[in-house]
Amino acid sequence: MVLLHDRGGLLKTAKTNSIRMEFEDNSTLALLTGEHNQNLAQIEAVLDVSLDSFGNSITVSGTTAMTRKAQRALEDLYRRIAADEGASAGTALVDDVLRWVESDEKRPASGDSFDTWKKKIAAKTPGQKDYCVLLRGREVVFGLGPAGTGKTYMAVAKAVESLKKREIERIVLSRPAVEAGERLGFLPGDMKEKVDPYLRPLYDALYDMMPSDKVDRMLASGEIEIAPLAFMRGRTLSDSYVIIDEAQNTTPVQMKMVLTRLGQNSRMVITGDLSQIDLPDNQPSGLADAVERLQGVEGIGIIHLSGKDVVRHAVVARILQAYENT
Repeated sequence: MVLLHDRGGLLKTAKTNSIRMEFEDNSTLALLTGEHNQNLAQIEAVLDVSLDSFGNSITVSGTTAMTRKAQRALEDLYRRIAADEGASAGTALVDDVLRWVESDEKRPASGDSFDTWKKKIAAKTPGQKDYCVLLRGREVVFGLGPAGTGKTYMAVAKAVESLKKREIERIVLSRPAVEAGERLGFLPGDMKEKVDPYLRPLYDALYDMMPSDKVDRMLASGEIEIAPLAFMRGRTLSDSYVIIDEAQNTTPVQMKMVLTRLGQNSRMVITGDLSQIDLPDNQPSGLADAVERLQGVEGIGIIHLSGKDVVRHAVVARILQAYENT
């Protein structure tokens, strides 16, 4: 990508710039602009700039500050689409880029990513970058935060990368089935059919990172195992990457039981949102208890993600921020 032209001038009290940007790959540029230039229209509305697309170039016009932000946004969009970092060239990606540009934060380094079978999963926020560091460096990681912060998705990405590199022999996925009172024996079907509805987000992440036939084969062979929390008791999980999702709904007894299942050459990630505790009768959360007890313990990492790390629709981040401020 080449910057061809930068023309400055004065319009009353606001300094305006016109920047012409040229892009090397037309197919990537087409994804960047979106159908009927909808992505460009979205950038124009948020940053109050004018974007004119012609051939393999885009001309950006507006105040100096906003023109620079639009330039950064377009450069980042082009880079991420070209690198196929796992984001589609649509509204959600543009929202993420615009939120980053307006925050004036630095982009996480390209090395903060996990290599899965289908694509590279990269950190998109400073919080996710810190989470990646913990996932690579600690045996047990607690990832706390609201929905959409990537706490579960990034954990699955690290597990899939570890399985692909044969650093482990299996992935074990679990979560408390509070909605069923953990009395899974009363539910119809075999074990997989009983717990599948409660593990849908984990399945979605797996199928997003691996070919569907590979996921199905590994489920059949036991290389990927679905284990309800109640069935973890008495086991030792060696050579495994264990993910406990929705852990805010564990009791302190369950959390201690899970944490002590860790065997040799294994890693464990516990994710949850302490604002979404569904335990009955005001029972204390095992996740909250564990985070308080295990602060500073060697080999354990704890991270609190926030609304700033939400990578869904931009309005989700604003909704979460509004709730956090009340």
